[in-house]
Amino acid sequence: MMEGKMKIIFHCALNRLHHTFYFLHRIFYNNMKTTNEIIIIDLEATCWENDRIPIGQKVDIIEIGICKLDLTSKAISQKQSIYVIPERSEINRFCTKLTGITPQLIEEKGIYFEEACEMIRNEYRSTPLTWAGYGNFDGEQIIEQCEWLGIKNPFSENYMNVMHEFKRHFRLHKQLGLKRALSYLNMDFEGTHHSGADDAYNTARILSKIL
Repeated sequence: MMEGKMKIIFHCALNRLHHTFYFLHRIFYNNMKTTNEIIIIDLEATCWENDRIPIGQKVDIIEIGICKLDLTSKAISQKQSIYVIPERSEINRFCTKLTGITPQLIEEKGIYFEEACEMIRNEYRSTPLTWAGYGNFDGEQIIEQCEWLGIKNPFSENYMNVMHEFKRHFRLHKQLGLKRALSYLNMDFEGTHHSGADDAYNTARILSKIL
């Protein structure tokens, strides 16, 4: 008798938990549906071999790859690279080899991070939109640099980790990198890996398949 009651209590608790998660899930996705667009970003940042950051330097964003995904049409638009002047570190040979970004390119095309944020706010109407990146680094680095400068984040509080969503969608035991996730979907990478704009575009392609 006691065992039967425990089973009933357990199933009731499980149902409540299921409804709670469903409710939170609907809030998140309904928020996206009201805007009908998601901004996808991919950052390239100053980096060092074996992650040996020199004393007195900090990781700086040097490229914001960005595009928009329309949830209805699945169209990807406004793809571009915004090059950013590093204010706390320098671009070394290792960083250039990995990202293709040189000090000369930044000198010619770079703008300050605060200007980049204002540009995103104006061109992408980013403030109310959900934004996404492949992993947590992109979201965390944007927030960290905004806090360091004492400026407002150009994006909303709704950040989506596409790597996590991909793992959850396919019920995988481990997370896959961007290229491996595309292969899992029988898709080829388009463009150059570690180009912020191309990585953002390919992240948008993955997201359009799993939402």
